Amino acid sequence: MLRIGFALLGLLVSSLGYAAQSSSMSLLDNRFRVDPSIKQITFVIYRAQNSQPVVLVRPDGRKYYSHRSPENVRWYQESSMDIISIDNPMPGPWQAIGKVTPKNKIKLISHLKLSADALPERLFQDEEIKFTARLTSDGQPLVLRDFLDRVKLKVTFTKFIENEASLIKEARPVPVEIGEFADDGQGLDERAGDGVFTVKLPISPQPGKYRVRITSGNGVFLRAQEQEVLVYPNPIELAFIQSRQEDQAHQIIFSGEQGMIQPGSLAAHIEHTDAQREMIAVEGAAATKEAMKVALSVPYSGVIGEYSWSGELFATELGSGRELMFPLTQYTYSVVKDIDLAETRRLQEQEREKQLKLLEERRILEAREAQRTKSIVLIAISNVVIIVVGLVAWFVMRKLKAKRAAIPEMQLEMPKK
Repeated sequence: MLRIGFALLGLLVSSLGYAAQSSSMSLLDNRFRVDPSIKQITFVIYRAQNSQPVVLVRPDGRKYYSHRSPENVRWYQESSMDIISIDNPMPGPWQAIGKVTPKNKIKLISHLKLSADALPERLFQDEEIKFTARLTSDGQPLVLRDFLDRVKLKVTFTKFIENEASLIKEARPVPVEIGEFADDGQGLDERAGDGVFTVKLPISPQPGKYRVRITSGNGVFLRAQEQEVLVYPNPIELAFIQSRQEDQAHQIIFSGEQGMIQPGSLAAHIEHTDAQREMIAVEGAAATKEAMKVALSVPYSGVIGEYSWSGELFATELGSGRELMFPLTQYTYSVVKDIDLAETRRLQEQEREKQLKLLEERRILEAREAQRTKSIVLIAISNVVIIVVGLVAWFVMRKLKAKRAAIPEMQLEMPKK
């Protein structure tokens, strides 16, 4: 569906800067004439359900197809509809060939324009702002439901880099989409089909400088608005003080940053849900014109379980006087049984003694293992020494025996008579 919306918007905004007379006519025998003064034409053709897209035939006989057409033709199709936009169409008689229904009409649109609110140059991280864009024709709201029901816009933040266009594609920062909106009467959009698109934009990017764009796709990169903005850190600090006593309430305290938030402008509304899923609303505002804090008290309940709260914080920017709204996402906390300090200390001491005992047993085992390893090493060394001594003795004995065998026996010579 997002691709559909982008395709439609590509058709719509492609005619920016062109002028043509605004009219609506039925096609006779699927034929229509384009006047030479027309610089851009956008029309819708209804056809039989699940039929093939029509074929457009120019006055000179050249044919345009949904899957094959020149760059000046943008074509969006559904199962029973074709919406086609042509820049600088050839004057003369055109023809649409296909299973066209009697509902077929052509709508010429002139001075089509997409305008949008200018964002504040200074934004704060985590704030939400109401943002509006408008489609007009001849200065009047465009109320063609066949278009508006299919158009979606998106707002993107891109990290600011000097000379971004000179960088290779891989080095350029990636746009981050922070909002998508349609003229559907949902959310902050007040009325469906009135040509006015409204969305609640969450300023989620990290602090820094950004390029902001309203964009749409389908090969046509629309920049209906582009501006540079600075995102500052959140100027609100939040503190939650949980009570442990029945006669003392929980405290939720909001503090504004000096120099950023106008004194006395803080106000907050929260919805608190207890462990039994019962909800109460708590509201409050700064007590004085100079106050930079607002504190809300939430009744204490001794019921054990999970609690949560969420809401909104309102403030005024000091420098510009701009009204700020910060959504408070869901926060949770728990209520548990009262702690018996004496029993807790006893259990902690018991656990400590257990751990010491385990450590001592482990030390003894390690010492025994070390002694056993040492004994095995000594035995092994002794055996090696004995074997070596035995081999040396055997070798020496063998050498001595060999030496004795080599000496001839002494012969006694008797004197001759």
